[in-house]
Formats: sequence, C-alpha cells, structure tokens
Amino acid sequence: MATLIHTLADHSDDVNYCAFSSSCLATCSLDKTIRVYSLNNFTELPYSPLKGHTYAVHCCCFSPSGHALASCSTDGTTVVWDTRDGRRLAVLGQPSGSPVRVCRFSPESTYLVSGAADGSVVLWNTQSLKLYRSGNVKDGSLVACAFSPNGNFFVTGSSCGDLTIWDDKMRCLYNEKAHDLGVTCCDISSHPISDDEHGFRHFRMASCGQDSQIKLWHILFADFLGVELKYKCTLNGHSAPVLACAFSYDGQMLVSGSVDKCVIIYETTTGSTLHTLSQHTRYVTTCAFAPHSPLLATGSMDKTVNIWQVDLKQPCAANTVENESKVSVEDWSEDDVSAWLCAQDLADFVGLFKTNNIDGKELLNLTKESLANELKIESLGLRSKVLQKIEELRMKMISASVTVPDEFLCPITRELMKDPVIAADGYSYEKEAVENWISNKRRSSPMTNLPLPSLTLTPNRTLKMAISRWLETRQK
Repeated sequence: MATLIHTLADHSDDVNYCAFSSSCLATCSLDKTIRVYSLNNFTELPYSPLKGHTYAVHCCCFSPSGHALASCSTDGTTVVWDTRDGRRLAVLGQPSGSPVRVCRFSPESTYLVSGAADGSVVLWNTQSLKLYRSGNVKDGSLVACAFSPNGNFFVTGSSCGDLTIWDDKMRCLYNEKAHDLGVTCCDISSHPISDDEHGFRHFRMASCGQDSQIKLWHILFADFLGVELKYKCTLNGHSAPVLACAFSYDGQMLVSGSVDKCVIIYETTTGSTLHTLSQHTRYVTTCAFAPHSPLLATGSMDKTVNIWQVDLKQPCAANTVENESKVSVEDWSEDDVSAWLCAQDLADFVGLFKTNNIDGKELLNLTKESLANELKIESLGLRSKVLQKIEELRMKMISASVTVPDEFLCPITRELMKDPVIAADGYSYEKEAVENWISNKRRSSPMTNLPLPSLTLTPNRTLKMAISRWLETRQK
C-alpha cells in the first residue's frame, strides 16, 4: 500500500530533484533554491531555503553521513552546503563553465561527481574540495549518474542514449547504447542480487529514457576483472518519456516518474506493478526512497513534492495473499510471455520468442524438439532450463484449476510443492522457498513468526510421494 501523507508546496517553480538523508529531505527547483525539511514533521529547517545559485538548480544529493549537501545548477557550479547550519562550504565551478545537470557523492564520501551539458564529467576530492580527475562522454549532455556500492566505479547516462562505466581514475571501462532517444536517469541497487560461480556479486541497475522505457540490467563490479553489464528486461508501464527512477533501500522495489504524470512502483524481482500513483498534475521529474524508512518522495513540474508512506514489510507467509495475474496462461499475449521470461531470468529469449510469435498457448505446447528445431536453441542446457520453467508453469496451472489439498501447498508460495522439506517449526515448505526465506536473514518461522530453534531442513519424502500419487490420478 502507498499512502499520501504530506504535500510540500513551497517552491515557486518546477521541482527538479529530491533527495533523502537519514533525517532530512532536500528539494531543488527552477526557482534557484534548495529547500531542506525535517523528516520528523516535514517542517522546513531554519536555514532553508538555501540561496546562492544564480540559475535553475537541477540536482541535489546528500553525502552518506548526511552532514553535507551538494547542489548543481545551470550557472555552471556545484555548491557544497553544511546541513547543520546551511553554510556554503565550497563553490565548485565546472572547468568548462557548462550548465551542471547532475551531482553524486560516492558511497564512502571520497568523491563528488558533477556532470554537465557539454558532456564533461568531473571527480572532486571531498576532503580538499579540489578537482581530482575529469573526462568527457563521447556525445551529448551528461544527465544521469550512479555509483557502485563500493564506490570504485560509477555509471553515467547521456542525452544521446549511452550508459558509460568509469573507474575512480576516470578511465572509461564500458559503453552501451541503452535508450535510442536519450537516457534521463539511472540508479544502482546497493543490495547484491546474486553471487556467480566465482563468488562475484552482481547488482541490479535501472535506466530510463525518452523512449518511455525502463530497462533493468545486471552489473558486476570487480576490481581486477573490470565490469560486466548485461541487459535483463524492459518495464513498459509508462505511456510517455520516463524522467526518473530509484530503487528502495532494500532493492525490492523500483519507482519511476514520467511525462505521463504518473508514478509507478514495481517489484524488482518479477517486474510486476505494485502501485500506480497519479496525484501529480504535471510531469513527474523526480522520485526517491528514504534510506531505512518506508517513505517515498515524488516531485513534479506542478511545483509540489508528495510524500508517500509505502509498506515495505514482508508479511507472515500464513497471511500472504497471492498477487499474481488472474489471466489464464492460455490467454497470455506475446507481451505477457515476454514479462514471464524476464521474471524467470530468461530475458535473453524475449527477442527470439517474439520473432516466433510465442503467446501463452504456444508457450505451453513447446517441447524439446520444437525448441531445438523451430526456435533453434542449440544449447541442451538452455533448452532444459526453458522446459523446466514451462513445466513449473504447468504445475501452477494445475494448482489453480483444481482444488489442491491444502497440505500439498507451500505456506510461503501457496503453490504445489515439488521438493517439500520439514523446518524446525514442524511445518513443511517448498525447499527453494524456505531457503530463500532464511537467506534473507529471517530466523523466524514463516507460519508463526516465532524464532526458529534450528535452520535444519529435512526432506519430507512421505509428502513428496503423496503429491506424486495425487498428480498421477489427476493426469489419468
């Protein structure tokens, strides 16, 4: 649930950006000011508004400690402010004098990045507040920036549509054409999504653009291996250019704002839409989740900033209501199949399936022979993976179409179990589901929320045999 709890209407012109610290919210505007509010009651701090820029302020960001706030402007400067009293600590002029569109502190507060309309990007040393390194994107204005969680790399986005990855020595490591009509924003989740076979951590990145799309990427940062960026899927919820995107602090949600005046909150694992918020009356230009609290801020050309309370809590599995699409798989469109592929980590096949016009009915009829001969998937391992996911989908259909004995359903997923295990609370769960529950640092029972005395999982072979016999009777 997302509930509007407060609206700030102090700016006299378009709101361009908003940013949270652990205790404050900062907003900036075409009216040349930055305003800072307390999160306790959303009252403006005594030193606010901050004035000093001579033209529109495009972006603002807090240092990780929250003690400093940076803002950048069409006037060609990035200003660093002391958030304790509003003092101006430094005025950092872009060497070219070009309008500065974006600024970001690194996670360890070592650097401050400023990116400008002429494509110049500058790394400032935050201790000396002096220029450390500078560079240029190959084309267009620099309009977006996000740091890797360790601060050793950062990604920039340009108006020509490129995503560029840099290290902290300002060496360009990677360049990717991401959005045909230009990137508008990008963000990197601070929570890793997986470890590969070598133990390297991958992170989720989002980019959005003038093409009305939000793209999700998996990105690997490794000091001695460089970087690896892999496209995963596209979220198509907006009907107009997407101007802003941001991950929640736990990485479970992604929020976006658009020219269509809407704010959409997505569940990042599946790409499904959780909420669509349409209270703004003009373009939504900025959105941000608060760190470690259930607050979301959205800003707009309507001169307001809306503060939302978003439910970030995971409910007890016994009380979880399944929130999947009620459309039958047989009635899925090609786009529905594409969304399902992305959710199953099979986004590489989206183009192939669309080329072959695979809708829901065709999907359910795929076999190892048709995957090999008609879709030309040569790898046996990939064919097996696709078939396994299709079989899981068929199992879900059986669960949905008939009354399944409740004891055959996993309490976490509410789906027919394939590999049931008994946990220390005495309940049986699907093995993968309860392992994921535990890996997310939950040591409580999914059924009772009481502490688990042990994390040992024991195969429930008797239940597995009973489920197999029941399935055999259903298929006769």
